[in-house]
Amino acid sequence: MSRHEVPWPASLEGTPAVSMIERAVKGRSLPHSLLFSGSDPDGLDAAGAALSDRILSRSAAGPHIHPDRHPDCFHLRPSGKGRQIKVEPLRDLIAKINVTPAMSDHKVAVIHEADRMNASTSNAFLKTLEEPPPDTTIILLTGQPFSLLATIRSRVLQFRFRDMGTQAISAEWPAWLGDYRQWLARLAAGVSGAKGAADGVFGAYGLAARFDQILGKATDAEVARRMTSLPENLEGDEVEAIKSEIGVGVRRSMFSSLEAATCAHADELMRNGEAAVFRQLAASVDAMERVGGLLRSYLNPMTALEDFLLASLRIWARR
Repeated sequence: MSRHEVPWPASLEGTPAVSMIERAVKGRSLPHSLLFSGSDPDGLDAAGAALSDRILSRSAAGPHIHPDRHPDCFHLRPSGKGRQIKVEPLRDLIAKINVTPAMSDHKVAVIHEADRMNASTSNAFLKTLEEPPPDTTIILLTGQPFSLLATIRSRVLQFRFRDMGTQAISAEWPAWLGDYRQWLARLAAGVSGAKGAADGVFGAYGLAARFDQILGKATDAEVARRMTSLPENLEGDEVEAIKSEIGVGVRRSMFSSLEAATCAHADELMRNGEAAVFRQLAASVDAMERVGGLLRSYLNPMTALEDFLLASLRIWARR
């Protein structure tokens, strides 16, 4: 009977990727470095823990120890409000994985939000990938794999997990999306005169204000939920970085839903025979991509959303 006790995320259990990883672990043919990417931070953490557990429990005697508490499992997370992985903590990690295992016959290093490595950290880590320590597996977790150096990505076995599932954002969120769709429909029905333009603008700012409230509540709820499952020995700056990362994840989910609602609106117009929809949808996608760039530059989310909604007013309004 297998000694591991940490399950894979339910949506990954039995998938070809997980089956391949399981066979490689049992056959001791797993590469020294793997990259798990996906849009769900919880799912990535769970996948990293499941793989760590299987590697560490492969030969260890005695009671099962969860990877978060295992002496041969090491974690590196972003720290500070800037959510950076700096070079000194990475060097500490490298020093730890160059030591003989304490309990298992193998060591595991899990780097959370690996895309947050700065230039110095990335270059130092690249040297470790080129000359990996013996009896060690390095697991990189990231929601943005293409933010990593290409030379790092080329030296790891990559798995993209698309459907791990996410928590519902908020009970208020479906209603917001419905009101957003109705706002777009009013624009498509026609905007004429000063009153029509004013109604469109006030509608945009009303949506933005409610979005900001929902984002704040949803982030607070998700922080409270996630903090109960984190290791107890995290440093204060690591905790702050995780809270920031949770906020980014909730915001990303909301903007993803916003994109889907916009596409659904375009699909409805196409079914009604609207001729200009392809051009409008392309312009809307461009506006959404611009918002994504603004958010990556740490622009206030509400300001970025206002930018998108005002652009939408110009794009979708029939005059």
